[in-house]
Amino acid sequence: QVQLVESGGGLVQTGGSLTLSCSASGRTYNINNFSWYCQAPGKQRELVATISSGGSTTYADAVKGRFTISRDNAKNLMYLQMNNLKPEDTAVYYCNARAIVNVEGAYRDHWGQGTQVTVSS
Repeated sequence: QVQLVESGGGLVQTGGSLTLSCSASGRTYNINNFSWYCQAPGKQRELVATISSGGSTTYADAVKGRFTISRDNAKNLMYLQMNNLKPEDTAVYYCNARAIVNVEGAYRDHWGQGTQVTVSS
């Protein structure tokens, strides 16, 4: 099993910045991708950004140019640098780790408990 713990959420004004962290423990050796998702009240959970084991990154259109995802494989840490925050970024942000479970490529998703980000206008 993989355990994920997020930190770094909080209240910030429009235009401000926050850095979210995700610490992974347990069977981290077979983690492939790390991702950040967000879920606003009344909405479905949405993918924000993904970083592969090799460092390739992808972003949702809404955050391109403002958010940066990164990871430190040696320390089993993953980050989301959030700049120029907007009220519509307000949501609970979840860390996701996708672990490969067999040679056929089957995977299992692991989730953190979430951290609240609130951007005031």
